[in-house]
Amino acid sequence: MKNPAPAPTLAWPPELLLRAQGVRVAFFDVDGVLTDGGLYFGAEGETLKRFHTLDGHGLKLLAQAGIEPCVISGRDSAPLRARMQALGIRRLRLGTEDKRPAAQALLAELGLDWAQAAAIGDDWPDLPVLRRAAFACAPPQAHAEVRAIAHHVTAAGAGEGAAREFCDLLLAANGHYRRLFDAQCGDAPEAAA
Repeated sequence: MKNPAPAPTLAWPPELLLRAQGVRVAFFDVDGVLTDGGLYFGAEGETLKRFHTLDGHGLKLLAQAGIEPCVISGRDSAPLRARMQALGIRRLRLGTEDKRPAAQALLAELGLDWAQAAAIGDDWPDLPVLRRAAFACAPPQAHAEVRAIAHHVTAAGAGEGAAREFCDLLLAANGHYRRLFDAQCGDAPEAAA
């Protein structure tokens, strides 16, 4: 007889999980959240970016759970577009410094409001979105003003799993984590024959 997978070991304070309940859309900054915030330039001036696979899988899991991942970034680059395409991220607003109107337009597209939104960011341009979202998160390297308003500051660093931690928290708060975990491990209950 096969042993079932152990229960996930994630634990967050109940008040944090309550705050993140009802989220249906998650806004992600890129530089300083999905990347370490460093800007790398090749010899020809091309931009190079490093993304962590943990974070990418977290965005995919959100989409599987019906929580729409949306990316809003002040920068636009071919590596960023390639990564988002590989992850199947359909809602992007790139090259925009004014992130609140971009988030508002995405909410309108989805028929949602700020009470159903979560966001993770690291610097001043992210504050207008973070301050309106029902749940705000920041990586530990975020600017002090961002950390001060965040409901949760991740243990994992930017570009090192911070976005995945944010995704896992949203999945747990909205009752999706265990189902997705079991399905990934092959322990999902089998449908009646």
